[in-house]
Amino acid sequence: MPYVTVTALSHPGLLRERNEDSLVVGPWTLCATVTESPQTLYFPLGTPLVIAVADGLGGHPGGDVASALAVRRIASVGSSLSGEDAVRDALSACNRAVYLAAGGDEASELAAMGTTIAGIVVQPGSLMVFNVGDSRVLAASEDGLRQLSVDDSPPLEPGQRTTSLVTQCLGGSPGYRPIRPHVATAPRTPGDRYLICTDGLTDPVPPEVLDDVMREREDNRAAFELWKAAIAAGGPDNITLAVARVVDEQPSPGPDRDGPGG
Repeated sequence: MPYVTVTALSHPGLLRERNEDSLVVGPWTLCATVTESPQTLYFPLGTPLVIAVADGLGGHPGGDVASALAVRRIASVGSSLSGEDAVRDALSACNRAVYLAAGGDEASELAAMGTTIAGIVVQPGSLMVFNVGDSRVLAASEDGLRQLSVDDSPPLEPGQRTTSLVTQCLGGSPGYRPIRPHVATAPRTPGDRYLICTDGLTDPVPPEVLDDVMREREDNRAAFELWKAAIAAGGPDNITLAVARVVDEQPSPGPDRDGPGG
């Protein structure tokens, strides 16, 4: 029986006082907290399975609140996300929920809190990719790593590889602003893996390093090595990532042969 296997972790990095990232895998959420090592979950391939990360906006109040609210709402409707319109509607509902939780048009200590979000929805015959903001979805195959999500960022200057600015997010402004989520159906090739992550990974770690790790390591070890690369690069931001793939059957219980200590 085919399964979806997801290995994930979330860590504050080295410079941030707290973790404002959140994660959703099916009905399971990890909100603004820390995992000490990669955690692996298995789900039968059947009803829609959502896997996503959310990155609370730095420099705004309540980033942890916004990211947690977004992933919990997505988790609550994840099994009903059977088409692109359903995903767009869910993200728009998240956007309004974050705005209202920040006080709506009333001044509050959470005014203008916001979050990015990016993820996939896995079904037997399809894979949908979605994002709002600059968190990313990447596909790893024999041909290398390719980005499936669309960054909501201003154009980069010559020689500039990253930017902390976003042109769209959930919430993030004193007044309500509608969003235009990026949602697309992507081919799912046997053997492909998917890396869903916040910019705490992709900003400090160059694409060629991400590619090398995904080529050379199995899921648990890949997650650990990606985190380690971000820490080695200074760990300037919260780091949250998930490595997902479809396997023919759930592995038998036993010692992790490719874990952090392998």
